[in-house]
This record gives sequence, C-alpha cells and structure tokens, in this order.
Amino acid sequence: MKADQQRDLQLLSEIEASETVTQRGLAKRLGIALGLINLYLKRLAKKGHIKVINIQKNRIRYLITPKGITEKSRLTYEYMQYSFQLYRQACTLLRARLRDLAEQGRKRLVFYGVGEAAELAYLCLKEMDLELVGVVDAEHAGRRFLGHTVLDPSVLPGLEYDCVVITSFVNHEGVRERLKESGVAADAVVSLKP
Repeated sequence: MKADQQRDLQLLSEIEASETVTQRGLAKRLGIALGLINLYLKRLAKKGHIKVINIQKNRIRYLITPKGITEKSRLTYEYMQYSFQLYRQACTLLRARLRDLAEQGRKRLVFYGVGEAAELAYLCLKEMDLELVGVVDAEHAGRRFLGHTVLDPSVLPGLEYDCVVITSFVNHEGVRERLKESGVAADAVVSLKP
C-alpha cells in the first residue's frame, strides 16, 4: 500500500470518527505539518470523499461523503491485504532464522526485548521444537509478556538456555553490550536478522 493511500485512510478514519475534527488536531494526531493537512483535505474534498462546511466565519466542519465511505472501505481492505502479506513475509523469515537455530542445537531460547518482533517470533517458535525459557528486558522487567514475567538481564546467569535472541528492531549493539555485561557469551547472542 502506498504512503498516500495510508494517509488518506487515516484522514478519512479520523473525519468519520469525530464531528469536531480540526486541521490542527489532525496535524498533531497524524504527525503531519498543518499546511500539508490543509492540502490533503482539499484533495479529498476535490475527489468528493469529504465535504467541507463553513459553520462560522473561522469554523469548518468536515464530513465524510458516501463516496468517501466507499473509498475508506476500499483502502481498509487494501491495507488489510498489505498487512497480511507483510505478516506472512515476516513469519517466513523468522521461521527460517529459528529453524537455523534449531539445526544448530540451540533449542532453549531467551528473548531479549518485548514488542511486535518478540510476538511474531513467539508465534513462529510455537510451531517448532523450540522452548522459550524466558523473556528479558531491562525497561519492562516485572511486567507480563507472552505468559512470562519479563526478567531483568541480571538474572541471565541463573537461566539454562542455548542462546539469547534479540527480539528488538532497535539498538542491537547496545543490547549486545548489556548482555555482555550480564555475563552472556558473545556467541550465545543471536539476532533475528540473518
């Protein structure tokens, strides 16, 4: 799905959800410059997806039109197709990476990091002959995640595992350094990236 289609979907959804939507509010919620919001709304109005109504001298109301509802439905369907395609591709890559670990005899895993990457890796792990021994993340220690209490990295020396899998998309080098400080051997740390 193209970026402009995602943006149009977001705008149509926001307009449909609230009667009191403002350009400033849209700019803030969507993280788009106010001037660009104005341009995008004019484009949607020109296409007939929204109607712009002056209710006072300096007050405008935006309404989604029947044509806009149809377009929003179409874009939602495309977005879902796109998301499922990305999900399938991510799972294919994760399964391959986890299969490599299993073939190396690394079957007892610790995840370092909570979030979407860990969730996807967990779903793939459950399909294989692998065991999640624990989930570690210094910032989220004590919370529950994937049926596990998230642990502080300092407990790693007390766990029996074959490797620690970095299940985060950010700051891999910082995570590797923290794991090294926690006593984890460099060769026991793996990334989801091949």
